[in-house]
Amino acid sequence: MQSARGDVVLPCLNEAEALPWVLGRVPRGWRALVVDNGSTDGSAELAAGLGARVVHEPRRGFGAACHAGLLAAEAELVAFCDCDASLDPAELPRIAAPVIADDADLVLARRRPTTRGAWPLHARLGNRALSRMTRRRTGVRLHDLGPLRVARRQSLLDLALTDRRSGYPLQMVVRAADAGWRIEETEVPYRPRAGRSKVTGTWRGTWQAVHDMRAVLR
Repeated sequence: MQSARGDVVLPCLNEAEALPWVLGRVPRGWRALVVDNGSTDGSAELAAGLGARVVHEPRRGFGAACHAGLLAAEAELVAFCDCDASLDPAELPRIAAPVIADDADLVLARRRPTTRGAWPLHARLGNRALSRMTRRRTGVRLHDLGPLRVARRQSLLDLALTDRRSGYPLQMVVRAADAGWRIEETEVPYRPRAGRSKVTGTWRGTWQAVHDMRAVLR
């Protein structure tokens, strides 16, 4: 079997409702790595039945799941994407194109809500504040620190990321900027998630994510 051009890491905690749509949208040439982070709704079994490679990460935390997927990846390119159907994996070839062409080292997807309820106000405000702080810290002008992104696997491993909570995506950007990476941003649609949100859909989840990310900036 021909190896995948890219692996897409899908951190998963009770996403059985979203998995069929998400995995059905993974484009040809990409392999889905579903990192089960302790699901109790049969997500791991469902993902395996749908043809995804399932990685088990017992340590709870978004960063723990993401990093387990990175370590398990084998392809030259690695993407990260939420597993809740808010972001479309079919966008990956377009997002990855600047990295493949060696015009960028990291491409982030800037979320554009398709409906008013897709991205709650408190989550947007928290993200905006963090984007400004990141700009002051790194000089990189970003509008969103969203989870959908693509880079080369070995380069990501070389960043030696240590955060295992919600600060993982931000630590990736900060260390990449410090290493002189060329970082670009492109827009993607952002849809209402399937199922119950564990982070940005709640004030508590958003506060915890902002707290973790501010710790990274400090």
